[in-house]
Amino acid sequence: MASQMLSKEELKKKASDEIDSRADEIVAIAKAILKNPEPGFREIKTAQLVAGKLAELGIPFRAGLAVTGVRVDLVGGTAGPALAILGELDSLIVNQHPHADPVTGAAHACGHHCQIAMLMGATMGLMSSKVLPELSGRLVLMAVPAEEYIEIEYRDSLRRAGKIEFLGGKPEMIRLGEFDDVHLAMMLHTTSNPSEKQIAISGTNNGTVAKKIQFSGKVAHAGGAPHLGINALNAATLAI
Repeated sequence: MASQMLSKEELKKKASDEIDSRADEIVAIAKAILKNPEPGFREIKTAQLVAGKLAELGIPFRAGLAVTGVRVDLVGGTAGPALAILGELDSLIVNQHPHADPVTGAAHACGHHCQIAMLMGATMGLMSSKVLPELSGRLVLMAVPAEEYIEIEYRDSLRRAGKIEFLGGKPEMIRLGEFDDVHLAMMLHTTSNPSEKQIAISGTNNGTVAKKIQFSGKVAHAGGAPHLGINALNAATLAI
């Protein structure tokens, strides 16, 4: 006789129980990433940590996407849409942060170490043999690089070298077709606003443009012929 399908509430509880049972493991992932912050397209150690944990769990994955991205596909018991859960790998550069890297100044001041831990926790809960066969469609777990829009000169050097086309990780993953088979995508983020409590629905940022502007001056004698000069610093200051 066929087994009775579990209700949505029962499935949630089984997934949550699996996550709770691995709480120490998940927190340890966050702490390890916090201690090893890496800016965008440089997240080598962070990506290796994610890949290593997936290997421990026996989950097939693809790595090296958009330089450092990692992707997992979990297939449910019946056909349905593909839901992507994202986590961001990169850090900011904040020299004054208490957990800043003393050499690079990199620091997880925006909480991406928690994002990756949440992504891994969701993976552990949803890939459970008691949960995954009951789900419809596919779960796409993506650790994505380079969300913070920093180190533009370095990223432009990667672009000139043909390693990337876009300077942000998600646009680059889109270009590579990693979202072509995804119907829905979601991501969790930490907050510094206590009023938002456990979850908040906030605004969206669907794109960004980087522009490089160079101000060129003209040399002239500051005392004898200042009117013949063009002060690039003044121009830049006025533009700002």
